[in-house]
Amino acid sequence: MIKILISVLIIGLFLYSKLLPYKDRLNNKYRGFFNFFNTIFEPIFNLMKRFIKPFQVGAGLSVDMTQIVLLILLLMISNLF
Repeated sequence: MIKILISVLIIGLFLYSKLLPYKDRLNNKYRGFFNFFNTIFEPIFNLMKRFIKPFQVGAGLSVDMTQIVLLILLLMISNLF
């Protein structure tokens, strides 16, 4: 059961990261799904941003590492079960 929950969170994290730039243009059905995952991931990301700084990959260009770190953690937890 835990492995299924972790798998749903991984898929939700992927969809969340893809839809985040377009959240204002989602229709009501998909906005509900987005908001569900947003209530889960937003507090986690805010907490992680205190400890994990963006990784600079170029001049004035950096990558937010919180989603990648969360994905790695979820994959590690999934392998435990």
